[in-house]
Amino acid sequence: MHICAKADWQLAQGRGEHRPDSLDAVGFIHLSAPEQVHLPANRLYARRMDLLLLHIDPDRLTAPIRWEPGVPTDPDSMLFPHLYGPLPIGAVTSVTPYSPQPDGSFPPLSP
Repeated sequence: MHICAKADWQLAQGRGEHRPDSLDAVGFIHLSAPEQVHLPANRLYARRMDLLLLHIDPDRLTAPIRWEPGVPTDPDSMLFPHLYGPLPIGAVTSVTPYSPQPDGSFPPLSP
């Protein structure tokens, strides 16, 4: 999964791929497994109401994914998927709104 602003997703659809700033800044796109997505959401996007979750089919990606550590505040030994290239829109299988709770936080996703 990837957290994306609605405006960024609209831009990606126009050019055929999603290239967030992180791709140029650190060389990869931050992804999350469903059970992890609330961690970066709370760290980076608390209270934001313009977010989407991009659900991704890894078999449709054209760049490698590496599972690597997140930040020191994440649970011990938790690894996050990082995509080392642009995200083709054809790899996105569904898009769902991702809104915070009334207090601005994002809860863990239900299984």
